[in-house]
Amino acid sequence: MIDERRPTGEGRRRAVIEGISPIVDGGRYPIKRTAGDVVLVEADAFADGHDALAVTLLHRPPGDAGWAEVPMTDLGNDRWRAEFQVAEIGRHAYTIRASIDHFATWQRDLGKRIEAGQDVSVDLLIGAELVEEAAKRSEGADRKQLAAWAADLRSDTSSDARSDLASGSDLATVMARNPDLEHATTWDPPLEVVVDPVRARFSTWYELFPRSHAADEGRHGTFRDVIARLPYVAGMGFDTLYLPPIHPIGRTFRKGANNQPSTDAADPGVPWAIGGPEGGHTAIHPDLGTLEDFRALVKAADRQGIAIALDIAFQVSPDHPYVKDHPTWFRQRPDGTVQYAENPPKKYQDIYPFDFETEAWPELWQDLEGVFRFWIDQGVTVFRVDNPHTKPFPFWEWLIRSIKADHPEVLFLAEAFTRPKVMYRLAKLGFSQSYTYFTWRTGKHELQDYFTELTRSNVAEFFRPNVWPNTPDILHEVLQHGGRPAFEFRFVLAATLAATYGMYGPAYELQEHEPIQPGSEEYLNSEKYQLRRWDLNRRDSLAPLITAVNRIRREHACLQTNDGLAFHAIDDDHLIAYSKRTADRSDIIVTVVNLDPHQTHAGTLELPLGELGIDAERAFEAVDLLGGTTFLWQGPRSRVELDPSVCPALILHLRPAVGTETRFANYR
Repeated sequence: MIDERRPTGEGRRRAVIEGISPIVDGGRYPIKRTAGDVVLVEADAFADGHDALAVTLLHRPPGDAGWAEVPMTDLGNDRWRAEFQVAEIGRHAYTIRASIDHFATWQRDLGKRIEAGQDVSVDLLIGAELVEEAAKRSEGADRKQLAAWAADLRSDTSSDARSDLASGSDLATVMARNPDLEHATTWDPPLEVVVDPVRARFSTWYELFPRSHAADEGRHGTFRDVIARLPYVAGMGFDTLYLPPIHPIGRTFRKGANNQPSTDAADPGVPWAIGGPEGGHTAIHPDLGTLEDFRALVKAADRQGIAIALDIAFQVSPDHPYVKDHPTWFRQRPDGTVQYAENPPKKYQDIYPFDFETEAWPELWQDLEGVFRFWIDQGVTVFRVDNPHTKPFPFWEWLIRSIKADHPEVLFLAEAFTRPKVMYRLAKLGFSQSYTYFTWRTGKHELQDYFTELTRSNVAEFFRPNVWPNTPDILHEVLQHGGRPAFEFRFVLAATLAATYGMYGPAYELQEHEPIQPGSEEYLNSEKYQLRRWDLNRRDSLAPLITAVNRIRREHACLQTNDGLAFHAIDDDHLIAYSKRTADRSDIIVTVVNLDPHQTHAGTLELPLGELGIDAERAFEAVDLLGGTTFLWQGPRSRVELDPSVCPALILHLRPAVGTETRFANYR
């Protein structure tokens, strides 16, 4: 009979581990890093009584069976720290082990007894036993050396000689290499870190509709036309070219210009109404070219240093082959028709959503996963996923983990303009990057609060923001009414607040600003519904500014991460000021932006020079990277004035003063 009052488990594990950082939801989800990053780990570790602890960080790269060990440093107050570097992409593991260090406890107390002049002969015998036990669990040279030291501690030599041996660092080092782990506590299950290519942390996106980039007016654009556009995109400094869906477009309930029902067979339709007689999600719109043409585009882009990002939208037109071949994948209405997409009172009869509660959900999941694998086989490694928040969370967790198990280099961008907790959940499930609320954050304080949340809270462990000042669906009122200065300052904000940003072009650089009607964020004559013709050589194009800022981003490492973002005081609510710096403070950029596109504003900027590693008693240079002027500043406060009709933003590189040609100045 079992005595339920008898203690069970391993009651001799006295060490406690808690308060681990970084960790997401208690370890339910992995943290995220990119190749080459250093993961700094901290934890609280302690035990009852006064025994010394040995605390070790264990980490394991993908594919390895054993753990690498890093001793953790005691920071005081039972807090411990260590770090490890993640060199390869994939899913790494890490955990923490803590155990009572009987030898370190003995050596510490022996020192106190010797200092007090006490007889330590018995203590030396206790130490000999500890060393003998360590010798039994060690191997090779350590085993031989420890056995010899144990014998010395038991020998008849003088107490002083044995005490010197017992107190020595050589003995302590070898003992630490052979710890007693019988009653160690290890955090279980191990924590995980998903390591992505650097592009996941730092990338620059440009979106275009291939069909609007034909060399000849009036013709539907092709992949070959996009190849001809690559030098333009690369020349502005973009490294990711995002294409809306490239599949056949349905005819049933096709939309025409300005989202009106189509009455003209020439209307090209909406790319997100996917599927027709030509095929579905693994087919190409015949007017764009062939699969061979698409592969040629992927290869040509790669030669320009550009990754092709493909839109994956899991929805279909009524003409998609799935509707006929897999009718159970869609919800049937009582009148026998298929349930179309709705956002009452809006109806989208040209789009059928999948029914993820179908009895055939395993087959549906596998088929949709096959869509990603098909395009990966064509050379695509970056996907922008349309509306992932309208599909089940378990589906994405399964799909992304399955894909990345075979292709850890693949990245997923979540286009989920939805509630914060839903956006964060998708990021935890595996999405590499996420759209944000930046498009609607326009005031100084809301920008500061939002980006502080994204970069300074635990959100930064799993959520990578990709900020866009516009999209084909979103023309914010600031851009509608702010003129060229609004396009300039919103672009500078996006490119310097976040390490990854994107823009929908050429609408952005050509400052497309007319809404379909007052109060709407929908473009007039939207490219979603019709072919457009873009004059990329217009003299008022923002391309020169975009090119300059993207060059600055490439040249300054501090702009390639979100870790060093900090906001600074400036005494005008229309001016926002912030800096980014590398961990070693060797690269510091300060950006000041006038958020009012109509009026000049001036204010006193206050910089925390100590935090930035700048000597407050010495002059330093503030190099205006857009204007080309170098100013000599001293002290924490400087006057800044920005006229939006000239340039609504400053991007300043702070560095120690050199030479004699600079001068003390305020920027005006």
